[in-house]
Amino acid sequence: MKKMFLIFILIIIIPYIIVTLFIKDNTQKFYFIKDVNVRIKRNENIVEVPLEEYIIGVVSAEMPASFEKEALKAQAVAARSYVLTKMDQNKNLEYDVVDTVSHQVYLNDEELKNKWQDKYDEYSLKVKEAVLETKGEVLIYDGKIIEAFFFSTSSGFTENCEEVFMEALPYLRSVDSHYDEISPAYNTTVSMSLKEFYTKLNLPYNEELNIEVVSTTSTGRIKTIKINGTTFTGNQMTSKLKLKSTFFNIVRNDSNITINTKGYGHGVGMSQYGANGMAMEGYKYDDILKHYYSGVEIIKI
Repeated sequence: MKKMFLIFILIIIIPYIIVTLFIKDNTQKFYFIKDVNVRIKRNENIVEVPLEEYIIGVVSAEMPASFEKEALKAQAVAARSYVLTKMDQNKNLEYDVVDTVSHQVYLNDEELKNKWQDKYDEYSLKVKEAVLETKGEVLIYDGKIIEAFFFSTSSGFTENCEEVFMEALPYLRSVDSHYDEISPAYNTTVSMSLKEFYTKLNLPYNEELNIEVVSTTSTGRIKTIKINGTTFTGNQMTSKLKLKSTFFNIVRNDSNITINTKGYGHGVGMSQYGANGMAMEGYKYDDILKHYYSGVEIIKI
């Protein structure tokens, strides 16, 4: 009996002690806090909203509720991942996020009733189901929750993060997004007079118009452009001329200007119309997310 006891100690107890004391656990641990609130700055007020309720308000505001449920579920996971990174980054501030496109647009229940009108019951149920079916799920890369950027419509490809936001992130790489062709913003046109064009750019009127594209992203978006010798960034052009994206070309026709634009938004991360296009082709939300965010995993926290 003693011999068996000694064998038990040698085989079971001693290895357990060695593992416990000397081998470190390098796995990332996540803890789900049921009552976590998001601090949202709305105009001059700061309101606190339970996390999953906040995600409902973001999905409802950021993506058309008429979209496929799998696209709505992908949006819910992306929005949850994004806000959790902001909550960590801004934990020492008065608020975690603002309710505008600077972070994520958020609408409360009363605002959604006004937005959806007689579709409120149908759309509210649909979005809530999408959020509930992905409750607690986030995207991680290398053990950390990612900054899950998203936007409306691509130009056919998404963008490498560093070509738009300067910082290179391994999960925000350029990928094919031909599904966006279903978007009404895939191709748009803006027309104006030559005089209005100069006025909007705060340039003196000149009959001569010289346009030089100085640099573009790898997919063809304008990074810098010269108009009659004055340099503008692509973002400055979209802001001044009210364009939908930095993927554009300028055409002069006598005293008129036509600007053809492709896509809508910054182009980094998940395309919302692309996500819906994938969902319409039968892809599930996890397929959509792993397509737009390279090398990520989906976990429940």
